Amino acid sequence: MKVADVFHFRNAEIKALHLTWIAFFITFYVWFNMAPLASSMLKSVDWLTTDDIRLFAICNVALTIPARIIVGMALDRFGPRRVFSVLMVLMAIPALVFAFGNTMTQLLVSRLVLSSIGASFVVGIHMTAMWFKPKDIGFAEGFYAGWGNFGSAAAAISLPTIALHMYGGEDGWRWAIAQSAIVMAAYGVYYWFAITDGPVGTVHRKPRKAVALEVSTWGDMVKLILWTIPLVGVLSILVWRIQNMGYLSTTGAAVCYAVIFAIVCYQIVQILRVNVPILKKGVPEDDKYPFNSVAALNSTYFANFGAELAVVSMLPMFFEETWSLSATAAGLIAASFAFVNLVARPMGGLVSDRMGNRRFVMLSYMFGISIGFALMGLMNSNWPLIIAVAITVFTSFFVQGAEGATFGIIPSIKRRLTGQISGMAGAYGNVGAVVYLTIFTFVTPTQFFYIIAAGAFISWVLCVMWLKEPESGFAEEYQVSSVDLQIEEEERRRQAAATAG
Repeated sequence: MKVADVFHFRNAEIKALHLTWIAFFITFYVWFNMAPLASSMLKSVDWLTTDDIRLFAICNVALTIPARIIVGMALDRFGPRRVFSVLMVLMAIPALVFAFGNTMTQLLVSRLVLSSIGASFVVGIHMTAMWFKPKDIGFAEGFYAGWGNFGSAAAAISLPTIALHMYGGEDGWRWAIAQSAIVMAAYGVYYWFAITDGPVGTVHRKPRKAVALEVSTWGDMVKLILWTIPLVGVLSILVWRIQNMGYLSTTGAAVCYAVIFAIVCYQIVQILRVNVPILKKGVPEDDKYPFNSVAALNSTYFANFGAELAVVSMLPMFFEETWSLSATAAGLIAASFAFVNLVARPMGGLVSDRMGNRRFVMLSYMFGISIGFALMGLMNSNWPLIIAVAITVFTSFFVQGAEGATFGIIPSIKRRLTGQISGMAGAYGNVGAVVYLTIFTFVTPTQFFYIIAAGAFISWVLCVMWLKEPESGFAEEYQVSSVDLQIEEEERRRQAAATAG
């Protein structure tokens, strides 16, 4: 696939790619519609405080982690078209409640529920994988994700203007948020009718059970359990932060910890229920896949997307304080970190496609991230600002490229499990953000850059040990196993029986 191919709008796969990144763009636009309007909210609502806004920011990412896991399971069962459409329509409801909420509880709960919209990322990843062949998947996934992530930047640029000039008045921010929610719901309905799950005639391969990821060996099952615990367990950090800010009582926190513990136990039970019968029966050789590769990609997304979310949150203040810049100038310079996303992420996927070795590309990007953040840790006020900006852009290039390379590999690991694997890796990106942002509250910016550099280097080591070049990673078609064919035959018989009945 060439870059120029994205302009061939009449091609069915290109049309699907554009329809899907627009959906992703809109969901991220809505997801991050609060931050640029925070000051307007404070002026309009007299009982709202800065601490309330900070709490809403925490809630804004809280349920994204479990939502990405649940949506990943739903994808393999219902397909990305249905899941994406339903997600966009349903999430418009909490967005509207937040827009017109008049109590702390309304705003808090609606923001918490709305954080589930962050799961949209894994839906589009799955849809794109259904439309593009393995040899082109890297660029297609990178293009999709690059434009989609730009939705957050577009919200920051446009929403204040819409609130101020299109609607105006004290409630302008409410109507700006409401407008974004209505557009999302309308596009969700359109998306349902405008696209299919892959080209017509494509077989949507599903796992036997959607409640937990299938594995190939007993050892992999133990590893899956170990990698599952932090996905929900990390929410304990959020509970601890909310309690420390005085918004949650000791009793309330205890209840939350108990719920988190119960969910972790439930997930472990589901893993055992799905995999013990499969492993006792024996997994055919042609259906086995390396779970170590999934673990390695979990670590890469923790280290690249997690670092991105954390760095974007602190970079403006770092530039403002280190070089005594105005808030506006610091914000514009810091925005370069996110802006690079438009080019670097698709390029990460493109390089992954062209190099003929996705593992080598992944290793190169992760090593580049560790070097970049280490250099940022050395920066201080004695450095020329232009050099600091250049290093920031250099680091961002590797961070975004690594994100694109991560999802250039995932669809080739195990075709029928793409949704669940994407959901798990995507969720680890948010786990990384929560961990890094929490660490940042205890360290200086310099120490913080060294820590995330170390995190990227550890991920690089894990990739060296665990990541394998995926089979059929550059083939015309994804690998189909005997179990895939068996599931397909069982589904055909079930549908025939239902039709006959």
